[in-house]
Amino acid sequence: MSELATLNIERGGNGATAQTETYEVPFEAGQSVLDGLRWIRVHKDPTLAFRFSCISANACKECMMRIDDKVVYACLARLEPRDMHIAPLSNKPLIRDLVTEIGPPAERL
Repeated sequence: MSELATLNIERGGNGATAQTETYEVPFEAGQSVLDGLRWIRVHKDPTLAFRFSCISANACKECMMRIDDKVVYACLARLEPRDMHIAPLSNKPLIRDLVTEIGPPAERL
């Protein structure tokens, strides 16, 4: 049997009670956490909300989140065959699941 990465993901919406859901993802060397999140959305749970655009729009900072209590880009963080805790940014307003408001207030008008 192949190795698995276990992603413990904080989920919820603004004002809703946060809950942690656990997903097992097939592990292959070289994968990023973003690859794991995309795998979950395609194969396990299409309702999982996270943001990224580097693949098609050449925009960065969209996939920033907390992984094991460190703020990192999910596209750069390596998926590992162990338990990993994934949470939204704690200093930004939460929209849903791993999606937080990232634009400066003046740009939201």
